Amino acid sequence: MKYSLLLSALLSSAAFSATVQTVQRPPQASTIQVVCPTGTCTSKPAIHKDVLPINSSLRIDVIGQGVAPTNTSSPAQAYALAKRAATADAYRLIAEKVKGVRIEGDDLIKNMMVQRSTVRTTVKAMVRNANVVETTFKDGLCEVEMEIVLSHADFAR
Repeated sequence: MKYSLLLSALLSSAAFSATVQTVQRPPQASTIQVVCPTGTCTSKPAIHKDVLPINSSLRIDVIGQGVAPTNTSSPAQAYALAKRAATADAYRLIAEKVKGVRIEGDDLIKNMMVQRSTVRTTVKAMVRNANVVETTFKDGLCEVEMEIVLSHADFAR
């Protein structure tokens, strides 16, 4: 919800110049950082639709993770599959931040007890111009750090 507020703040105009940066580092929660060129900003600025000017940009950084399968024919194949999974995870994380996540839940209750609980999450988005910043592979875990910079011009079409 707060990411859609940031995006709507990005698309409006104001007299304040700032860069908003969203960083996600699993398994911790995302953090939002506002960097002011003048250095006079408060540590926790109010995010409102009139805070960011039209010419500002929003940079989103995510880290996708992928695990190498154990039943591969070579270590190179395991690395390639883990990297592919980590890249797909990073794209999904960017899509979640920009477009949001649809969540559907269903509970079956009998005799005042939960018999079955189902939660489904879906994301529908198209991600363009995302850049891979860094790829690391250690102990069968591949992490791909990816970033995307959104500006008002991307949505003006």
